[in-house]
Amino acid sequence: MSHRLPEVSLMQVKEEQLNAHSSKFVIEPLSPGFGLTLGNSLRRVLLSSLGGAAITSIRIDGVSHEFSTVKGVRQDVVDIILNLKQVRIKSLSDEAQVIVLDVKGPKKVTAADFKCPTGIEIINKNQLIAELTEGGKMLLEATVERGRGYVPTEMRKEEKLPIGVIAIDSAFSPVIKVNFQTENTRVGKMTNFDKLILEVDTDGTVTPQTALEESAAILVEHFSVISGAQLNIVKAELPTEEVSADSEVEEIEAEKPKKRKSTK
Repeated sequence: MSHRLPEVSLMQVKEEQLNAHSSKFVIEPLSPGFGLTLGNSLRRVLLSSLGGAAITSIRIDGVSHEFSTVKGVRQDVVDIILNLKQVRIKSLSDEAQVIVLDVKGPKKVTAADFKCPTGIEIINKNQLIAELTEGGKMLLEATVERGRGYVPTEMRKEEKLPIGVIAIDSAFSPVIKVNFQTENTRVGKMTNFDKLILEVDTDGTVTPQTALEESAAILVEHFSVISGAQLNIVKAELPTEEVSADSEVEEIEAEKPKKRKSTK
């Protein structure tokens, strides 16, 4: 017996590319209420569960902590870190990689000045990193790793970093923004079916279509455990109380009707 809704065979997904990193997807027709169901699920996965790459720690020559300043550099280390968080990176390696800045002033340093190993690509090369004055110089090493979602430095406190290495908050998700809305659409004479309109903005490391496909695959993988042959429900046994013989006697005595005293 098939449990598929009849509208599934009619479903279509159309993509309208808004710009290089943004697309609008129209998914229809959907059973009444399924526009909101799919929209919420896809939005959550798109924003939190896709893998990506980001800078996780840095080391600047002559700097011991993030509240330092660098001679000949207009920005302090905190500002440099904020700029580094905006660098969008595509990594083809599952291993941690190191990218290097070795620059001298006067110079406006951007992400394009990084020396990257094979398999690492910087998407927004125009991102400002720092401004060096005459005679200023900076040697910076940044560690790039792959991960999911947003990982603050507090979650990596157990990692023992070498002296001079500064951990930074890392946003791995390649999806920047997701918006969706639902509208009514017609199927035959029925006008109460749903149309889901989903807008996806990425950072350029993946296309919106790839992001949507990966998000749907993650949902399917989880739902298949519930609906398919992998389902393995473990029934919990209710705890049983041991009843002693003395307690049974007490209950019986309590249930006996008490004799009324006659009054003369």
